[in-house]
Amino acid sequence: MRNLNNVPKVIMESKSIGHPINYKWTKKKINKLLDCVEGNEELENTLIQINHKGSMGLTTALLEWIYWRFTGYSQATHDTKKRIEALWCSINNREQTNPLLFDTEFEITANGPVNGAIWIALMNVRMIDARYRKGSYFLQNDLVGLIILARHITPKKKKFDNWFIEIIRKLVHSYPNPYKNNELDPSDEAVYDSSNEPVISREFFFDPEFQYSVEASENAIHDFIDNLDLKANTFLNFSSKAS
Repeated sequence: MRNLNNVPKVIMESKSIGHPINYKWTKKKINKLLDCVEGNEELENTLIQINHKGSMGLTTALLEWIYWRFTGYSQATHDTKKRIEALWCSINNREQTNPLLFDTEFEITANGPVNGAIWIALMNVRMIDARYRKGSYFLQNDLVGLIILARHITPKKKKFDNWFIEIIRKLVHSYPNPYKNNELDPSDEAVYDSSNEPVISREFFFDPEFQYSVEASENAIHDFIDNLDLKANTFLNFSSKAS
């Protein structure tokens, strides 16, 4: 899975590609997606069990679900694809990527079931990226909205649910978080260094034949980076080509 030109099988099976935009997109739904704190405590407690690079991998995989859902429906997917590439590179080395800035004035434009959903997705990803770069101990909290959005727009939700349950199980096992939620400083001033955490690759999420190991993950993510056009993506900042 060396680039984003091949659609993961599970996303194909979820009927996300080219399916009519027939999910509900009301003001109530938009507000719920923008404020997911209430009613999702169990999901938050599960996510806190995953370390930072595992969480960033999940973020990137979820954004890919959203990217494929809207391919052919909006030009914004071209920008989304570049952000996905940058996120995988950031997991390898965040110093080689630029912040995923998006709507810096925070002008909410979530209207419309396509561009509105993309706006919410990219705003969530922007916040997650900012927390990752800062080393925030509360990184995982911002994933909730992205999870709910990806599921909401997926035609075959059972496919998404089965995939998500299995991925969470694997993440908790292979990418466990070293700290606990009840130990955190609520001021969010403390900084966590995730640089020593093992990298995670696209294969972990989308290739059922992938045999996880630290070495296999490193090789896979380096193969992915080696197949990118580094100059064509403004979110990348490589002084020299990654090895």
